[in-house]
Amino acid sequence: MPAKLRKSRKDKMLAGVCGGIANYLGWDPTIVRIIFIILAINYGFGLIGYFILALVMPD
Repeated sequence: MPAKLRKSRKDKMLAGVCGGIANYLGWDPTIVRIIFIILAINYGFGLIGYFILALVMPD
C-alpha cells in the first residue's frame, strides 16, 4: 500500500508540512526544512508553498 501525503503529528514545528513530506519521501525532516528555508530565502516560494500546503494537506 503506497504511503499517503499527510501532515506529521509527531515531527511538527509549525504545521507539520515538512515532517509530512519527509515521512512521505522517507527523508530526515531536517533536510526538508532546510530545503524550504533555502527556497524561502532565494525565491520566496518556500513561504508561499508552505502556507498553501498547510491549508491543502490533510491532517
